[in-house]
Amino acid sequence: MYRVDIIAVGRIRERYLTEGIQEYRKRLSPFARVGIIEVRDEGGPSLKVPPSRVREVLRLEGESIRGRIAPGSHVIALDRKGKTFSSREFSRYLAEQAGRGRSRLTFLIGGSLGLDPSLLREADLTLSFSSLTFPHQLFRLLLLEQLYRAFSIMQGHPYHK
Repeated sequence: MYRVDIIAVGRIRERYLTEGIQEYRKRLSPFARVGIIEVRDEGGPSLKVPPSRVREVLRLEGESIRGRIAPGSHVIALDRKGKTFSSREFSRYLAEQAGRGRSRLTFLIGGSLGLDPSLLREADLTLSFSSLTFPHQLFRLLLLEQLYRAFSIMQGHPYHK
């Protein structure tokens, strides 16, 4: 069984997102234990971080994230400039990692400013779902849905079709 940790900047307050996240965590339970770890959004809720503070905010968030990555975990940082996969390719990638003994996966989701550049450099993979920019709160739900789709593909389940 896979162990999946999602380390994300900020809290989700919107009910429709928390309900969707709960639904996909439930759907994923036969395939993986999924943990969601939230770290403080150092930029605050206003999204109005002065340019002079951006690097400091990213550094602080990066330190919080780094401190919560489990030793030996395969780290996948999410960034719109990362590598793209089709759903089948993503499923194959996850299966390959498990075949190499890497069934503990940690996905990193930054806040409104993204992820600290050092986390992107240190990650085993930098992954993009699209060159579009998504709200980081919504992205948690998108990631869980894609994980469910990937595991469904592995199992030959008809969800993907």
